[in-house]
Amino acid sequence: MNIDIINGGFELCSGLFQIMNIHSLYKDKKVRGVSLYPFILFTLWGVWNLYYYPSLNQTFSFIGGIVIVISNIIWLSLAYKYRKN
Repeated sequence: MNIDIINGGFELCSGLFQIMNIHSLYKDKKVRGVSLYPFILFTLWGVWNLYYYPSLNQTFSFIGGIVIVISNIIWLSLAYKYRKN
């Protein structure tokens, strides 16, 4: 199995698990006990990976990276919106 497929699988699963966090945050409409800074860092890292993976010809990792970046941006947007609730 190609390492790109393995890494892409981890990236994709991470993005899909993040969707569970999005669902919880949307349902609760509260941000408690969580710092936004790690999410900001991981989102920026994900954006970097969208540049980096194509330079390595890692198509599957790039696709998984798209899912992570989109899900992190959605989570951060909701967290920013609900931060005062």
